[in-house]
Amino acid sequence: LAAYFCFLMTALGVTAGAHRLWSHRSYKAKLPLRIFLAAANSMAFQNDIYEWSRDHRVHHKYSETDADPHNARRGFFFSHIGWLFVRKHRDVIEKGRKLDFTDLLDDPVVRFQRKYYKSSVVLMCFVIPTFVPWYLWGESLWNAYFLASILRYTISLNVTWLVNSAAHMYGNRPYDKYINPRQNTLVTLGAIGEGFHNYHHTFPFDYSASELGLKFNPTTWFIDFMFWLGLVTDRKQAPKEMIQARKERTGDGSA
Repeated sequence: LAAYFCFLMTALGVTAGAHRLWSHRSYKAKLPLRIFLAAANSMAFQNDIYEWSRDHRVHHKYSETDADPHNARRGFFFSHIGWLFVRKHRDVIEKGRKLDFTDLLDDPVVRFQRKYYKSSVVLMCFVIPTFVPWYLWGESLWNAYFLASILRYTISLNVTWLVNSAAHMYGNRPYDKYINPRQNTLVTLGAIGEGFHNYHHTFPFDYSASELGLKFNPTTWFIDFMFWLGLVTDRKQAPKEMIQARKERTGDGSA
């Protein structure tokens, strides 16, 4: 249970934080929530918020080209994990320099996390998940470290990478059949709502990253709950008329 709780916190640091808040600015979050999401993002240990958001914006701008950091056209392995083993393609660097990321560093929370990133990762990703179970209910350090820290970290990494790989290769394309990203149910379940990828690449500004409704999207539920608490404002959504028109114009007819 402790490991799963840490997994959910890890996931929210990426999905609600680095992705939907800082990369896409699909909603606004007040300071307490931004601090929580930054701490959760350090638990994720997937590069600091600035680097994560920078790469993700480049990915959207130049998706499935050599300027895409994890170009899915180079194969499943490359888009999943291989892109981390090699130098970035020169197009990623050259075209990435043309984008504006000043808004990220205008946020003091992003600057603070970037400045103290290594220390925050050690604390949030490894120390706290290991010592809390040991201290509070007598779990062995061995179990706490390898389950709540290492196993949880490994699973969370691969779930995130599946959005780059599987969700760009397997599934239907009800919104835009001319782009690679797909709707992938398994990725949605693992990445707490990030598998509606054809929708997300069609309407990247939508805070829900999917059509609203009773679909499985825990990240959206979290953002909505934070809105109810008064910590979230200005949630951006694609109008239903726009969604339906896009389905009819470019969709593959699967929805």
